[in-house]
Amino acid sequence: MIKVKNIYYMLAYAYQSLNEASFKNIQTEEFENLHDLMAAILIRGVSNQLKRGLHKDYLVYTETTGNLRGKIDITNSVRQNTLMTRRMVCHYDQFSENTPLNQIVKTTMELLIKSGDVRAANRKGLQKLNLYFRNIETLNPFAINWSAFVYHRNNSTYKLLITICQLVIKGLLMTTETGEYKMKELLDDQLMHRLYEKFLLGYFKKEYPHYSVSASYIDWNVDDDITDFLPTMKTDITLTYGAKTLIIDAKYYGRTMQTNTLFNSKSIISANLYQIFTYVKNKDRNGSGNVSGALLYAKTDEDITPDHDYSIGGNRFSVKTLDLGADWGEIVGQLRAVAALL
Repeated sequence: MIKVKNIYYMLAYAYQSLNEASFKNIQTEEFENLHDLMAAILIRGVSNQLKRGLHKDYLVYTETTGNLRGKIDITNSVRQNTLMTRRMVCHYDQFSENTPLNQIVKTTMELLIKSGDVRAANRKGLQKLNLYFRNIETLNPFAINWSAFVYHRNNSTYKLLITICQLVIKGLLMTTETGEYKMKELLDDQLMHRLYEKFLLGYFKKEYPHYSVSASYIDWNVDDDITDFLPTMKTDITLTYGAKTLIIDAKYYGRTMQTNTLFNSKSIISANLYQIFTYVKNKDRNGSGNVSGALLYAKTDEDITPDHDYSIGGNRFSVKTLDLGADWGEIVGQLRAVAALL
């Protein structure tokens, strides 16, 4: 079980804007559940955004009116026979704060207020902030196209807010048989996997500035330069220092071992080991042995916790486990041991 406070630390490393002064006091608070943590982050984030001003954009509206404005829609005016009442169908632009970004923020705040297990103080904080969104509509949370947003200079400050909203809506929200919304206690594994990868990359970038840290692509070590139909190889985290390289593959699964029912034995998941082996061998195209690989699993409730090192074909491969249910200081120690593999 992951400690709620550790989710905050993971988010802080994954999204550096959480390290701003306005979010710092969250580190000293205790949270009984994830809903309350997300509410606290939203309160700080929305408060900051209100100081900057809510995002506005030109939105297209359609209206049947006797006061002509914008562009007249002749086709629909004739079809609806509006001329009989001396009215026309018009399309016009209006500079408004009722944008999809603000609609998502309002929808998320109201879900936490109505459906989440949020302490009274944070619920009141969300309700006060929601007053500033009185002219903004809410959305069907399950109909949001999260990939449709493009961030630019005028809305870049919404990145963290929308990320938190996505975690709440996609990771914590479900519907009951009556169609009502209900909040789950834990994020689903798919979103946690993405957060886990982003957290590890952000952690090593911030805490090990003397290393070169990236999520890098690896070229196939082919003899004739023909790579048609070969899949792309992109690492989760690559650490480089001098001539040495460590490739880390982050794994957040419900299990870390596979079972052979015929022999009643357990082993490392084959596909994971084959993947890191392929990365390392293609990266170390000269066979120097300076490239190592590590599978870093998030700890599960399985009896066996992988902690092994192997030398295969001149390269070192490690299988390690990170206990996200431990105190943060202990997690830092575990990550220090991983960095020492380089």
